[in-house]
Amino acid sequence: MKQTWRWFGPADPVDIYDLPQIGVQGVVTSLDHIPPGAPWSKSDIRQRQADISKPTPHPTGLNWDVVENLPVSDVIKTKATGYAAHIAAYKESLHNLAGCGIQTVCYNFMPVLDWTRTSFAARMPHGGTAMAFDIVDFALFDLHLLARPAAEDDYSATIKQAAEARFNTRDDSAKTRLINTILAGVPGANNRWTLSDVSDLLALYSDINTAQLRTNLIDFLSEVVPVAEEHGMRLCCQPDDPPFPLMGLPRVLSSTADYETILSAIDTPANGAALCTGSLGVAPGFDVADFVSRLGPRIQFAQLSNTRRKGASDGPRVSFHESMHLDGDTDMVIAIRALLKEEARRKAEGRSDWEIPMRPDHGQHILYDLHSGSLPGYPLIGRAKGLAELRGVMAALSADL
Repeated sequence: MKQTWRWFGPADPVDIYDLPQIGVQGVVTSLDHIPPGAPWSKSDIRQRQADISKPTPHPTGLNWDVVENLPVSDVIKTKATGYAAHIAAYKESLHNLAGCGIQTVCYNFMPVLDWTRTSFAARMPHGGTAMAFDIVDFALFDLHLLARPAAEDDYSATIKQAAEARFNTRDDSAKTRLINTILAGVPGANNRWTLSDVSDLLALYSDINTAQLRTNLIDFLSEVVPVAEEHGMRLCCQPDDPPFPLMGLPRVLSSTADYETILSAIDTPANGAALCTGSLGVAPGFDVADFVSRLGPRIQFAQLSNTRRKGASDGPRVSFHESMHLDGDTDMVIAIRALLKEEARRKAEGRSDWEIPMRPDHGQHILYDLHSGSLPGYPLIGRAKGLAELRGVMAALSADL
């Protein structure tokens, strides 16, 4: 697998020149400053490519290998007014990316929030910190801070009682911190919202259930996949993070079966999957080897992180934290073995895209990271450690293939 790294552009605290020193072979990035629904111009794309290659004072030897994320707007997800214009802008972005030589584009179809955590710095026993999701804290937010009208029906009596108790003991600064964490959005993006903004966005989905959102995803793909096919590109969708409903919103990519539905609906290599072991692995029944066995030919990108379920739960909604890469609920050795076998199968088939780009996803903040101002979940040392561990597993398993 090609060892890549999520980089957030020139404002990222991680310097692009640091990446070759830790064995990074390619870069995963996005133009997060451009709002969803607006097209990416060739000039903006080429500027980011130049930021990555850095010809002066010396070239990094790195290229932009994967787009993560070309955002799908809530207008597209809900098929609201302006849908046609947003679809046209998305197609224009794909044309321009292809014109700049970029072939793999990752996106997500999560309503409103791209991903959700309730803490960016949960203290770990070793002294470092990790991002975490706590269902009681989220219920506190939903019930008492956002005050969503239908929230009372979404939680068990036990969780509601625990959320109320925490609400009554938390001071205003802790409540504000929780709001800011949940509404943070993607690092570097423009989606920093208020509670009022979120309430307005939730209203867009008031009449959209799981079946309708799935239909809207398939309709979106029917529009944009032909553009990808025209250019030999590969689109791949990230899973829901976490893989269960929140705030009454539907989810459509939380399991292997969900992916099978979407990939079979638009059955072409240009419509692919992104395997995120951390997101999907939050679900107790997730089987990573089964995912690769059933969907391997369509996996275009692997985000290798790990999570550990710990704390309160409310049905399928569980509390968890980001673990060390080899120390979570997903067996990363099994995951890497399955991906390497899929690569070998593709190579024997003669596929030009046999090599799967991977990156060490969410890392714990350790050592220098704790004082570096790293973006939440994207520290230098924690991810470098994860990449080294994953590289070691790859090297050991490759000897047997």
